[in-house]
Amino acid sequence: MISSLFEIGDYLESVRIPVRLACKTKSDWPMVVSLWFLHQEGHLFCSTQRTAKVVSYLARDPRCAFEIAADQPPYCGVRGQAIASIDETKAPLILEQLLVRYVGDLNSSLAKKLLAKSGNEVSIVIKPRTIFTWDFTDRMKDIPGQKIDRICP
Repeated sequence: MISSLFEIGDYLESVRIPVRLACKTKSDWPMVVSLWFLHQEGHLFCSTQRTAKVVSYLARDPRCAFEIAADQPPYCGVRGQAIASIDETKAPLILEQLLVRYVGDLNSSLAKKLLAKSGNEVSIVIKPRTIFTWDFTDRMKDIPGQKIDRICP
């Protein structure tokens, strides 16, 4: 267990994969959604439409869990429990930063499509309470297909 996301900032900056965010639905069943994320100020920031169901689920119960881990060996990543909040003030800036991070710029057709709907965008702020990391690189060193140069937490 680690004490903050600052300790694994290099890992969080290097991966371009979504965060898997788990929350409880209205029926109290868990649900996992994948969202692009930014790591800033020791928190994870995501962006989605105000009308997305995950927004109402987190507004009802802000307790959630998260995981950021690639599906390719060597398996490594971070997971934890968190409290989420919805922030409407940072949404346009967060969306732009996410597009640059995951798409590369703001000029692609996808970026333009998402930016056109940015007036209805909100940010999800994930504030970790417990954080766990794992790194199976040494354990899997002789498995074919590993990315030896991957940064792990």
